[in-house]
Amino acid sequence: MGTAFLLMGVVGSGIMAESLTDDVGLQLLQNAFATAGVLVALILALGSASGAHFNPAVTLADRYFGGIDTPTAVAYIGAQITGGIVGVMAANIMFDLSVVDWSTKDRSAGHLAFAEFIATLGLLLVIFGVVRSGRPSVAAFAVGGYIGGAYYFTSSTSFANPAVTVARMFSDTFAGIEPASVPGFIVAQLVGVGVAVLVVRAIYPRITDYADQVIVPHNDS
Repeated sequence: MGTAFLLMGVVGSGIMAESLTDDVGLQLLQNAFATAGVLVALILALGSASGAHFNPAVTLADRYFGGIDTPTAVAYIGAQITGGIVGVMAANIMFDLSVVDWSTKDRSAGHLAFAEFIATLGLLLVIFGVVRSGRPSVAAFAVGGYIGGAYYFTSSTSFANPAVTVARMFSDTFAGIEPASVPGFIVAQLVGVGVAVLVVRAIYPRITDYADQVIVPHNDS
């Protein structure tokens, strides 16, 4: 549910932005602001149920640190990908587009993949750093603030989420990504996860004691 609504926010606000202005910079500002706001609200609303795992990158890192078990991680990732695709389809329908409208936006350049590596690394550093700080109440705002900022400081506009990457190929709009560009983004994101867990463990050697609180403390029953 969380990933579905996140994608409605990402894609829907992108479509709305395109309809409101031809200024690409203003479109990006609207898209970033809406995405950050929706993300904060969803983490606050759904975090107590699932820890607000709307992102396979977060789930994989948390599995590595022992915050969740393997069956739970597999179920989460399946739900994230499915929810993301459903969310994009819902956004297409809301704006009277085809339910599935394959994106033609080329994002295959190497510097964009590198940006996705950086975006994912940074996101996980923020999440696990906030969790280790013992201030779960600020996690939603930290994550939303990071994603909103990363829309601008990364050339890829910070997908930083394999489920989001897969889902966004289903909409040929401002936020879309063509299917051929998806593998490069996902590989870069997974490399970001691998480097992030090493960096997080180096900075916070006791992070495994807090892994069950990612992104926020939750009831995993």
